[in-house]
Amino acid sequence: MKNWSKVPLCVLPTPIHRLDRISEQLGSDTWIKRDDLTGFALGGNKGRKLEYLMAEAMAQNATAIVSCGASQSNFIRQLGAAAQMCGMHCAVATMESPYESLDRKVSGAFSRGGNRDLDELCGVDRREFADGTWADLKAHAEQLQFELERNGEKVFRIPLGGSSPSAVHAFVEAGREIQKQVDFAFDWIITASSSGSTHIGLAHAFRDSQTQVLGISADPEPEIVDDLIDLSQSYADEVGTHSLSREEIKFSLDFVGAGYGIPSSAGQAATRILMKSEGIALDPIYSAKAFSALLSLVSTNQLEGRILFWHTGGIPALFAKPG
Repeated sequence: MKNWSKVPLCVLPTPIHRLDRISEQLGSDTWIKRDDLTGFALGGNKGRKLEYLMAEAMAQNATAIVSCGASQSNFIRQLGAAAQMCGMHCAVATMESPYESLDRKVSGAFSRGGNRDLDELCGVDRREFADGTWADLKAHAEQLQFELERNGEKVFRIPLGGSSPSAVHAFVEAGREIQKQVDFAFDWIITASSSGSTHIGLAHAFRDSQTQVLGISADPEPEIVDDLIDLSQSYADEVGTHSLSREEIKFSLDFVGAGYGIPSSAGQAATRILMKSEGIALDPIYSAKAFSALLSLVSTNQLEGRILFWHTGGIPALFAKPG
C-alpha cells in the first residue's frame, strides 16, 4: 500500500446535513456534503486534491508548478494559493473555451471576473492562448514547462484539473470521512464530474456497498468516460486493487446544457431553488448542473432512497461575466 503524504490546506471534515425543505418539496430524503466550505482559497473540492499534489511536489523539491485549464478554472485559483504557501512559482496555460473538436466548440463562456480576478491574488502566472482543443491546451502547458526548465526551475507538472492517482485518493479519503460523520448509508451520491477525480475517488470509496455514485458531466464530451476509466486504472495500479469497470462508472451527459463553461437554464433554476429553500449558493458551471440533475431525477422517480448531493464549490464563478 502506498504511503500517501499531504500538506494540510483544508478545514476537514466539511459539514454534512439534511436539506429539510428540499426533502419536503421533493418527497425525498436529501442531504448535502459541503465541500464548498473546505476553507482554503475560497473553498471547493480542489483543495482536497492539492493537499496530496503539493506534498508530491515538495517531495520532488520542485520550485515551480505548471498546469492548464479554462479561464474560469476553480482548480487554477486554488493551485496558485497552494503554490504560494509552499514557496513555489505557479504558471498555467489557459484558454477561454477549450473544446474536444470543432463541432463542439462553444461561445459565450464567462471570461471576465470570478476566478480570473482572484488568480492574481493567488499568485498565478497566467499565459493566455486563443481557443483550441484540449490537446492544444496541454501542448501549451508542455511548452511552458520547457520554458521554465530552461530558466533553471525544477518543474512539477500537474494535469488538467489536478486529476491523478493522488487526487483520486483524496476523494477515497473523503468517502471515508462521510462514513465517520453519519451512522447510516446513502443510496446515492450525486456529484459534478469533469476531470474526474472527485467522481472516481468516491466511486472507489463506495465500491461494493449499497451507495451508488452518479457523476453529472459538466463537459459535452462522451470520450470523458474513457478518461474516467483510465483514471481509475491509474489509481488501481498505485494501490494494488482492481480498476472500476465501465459498468461501475455511473455518468450522465444529459445536463450539460450548451457546453462546458456555459450556464444552463436548468442549472440557473436549480440555483434559485436551493438558495430560496436552504440559503445555499451553487456555481453555474458545475454544482448547479449537478443539482438540476438531482431535482430532475428525483421528480421522475429515477433516484430513490437517501440521497447525498456533493457540493463541489466554485462559488467565485457566480461573479463571472461574459467577455
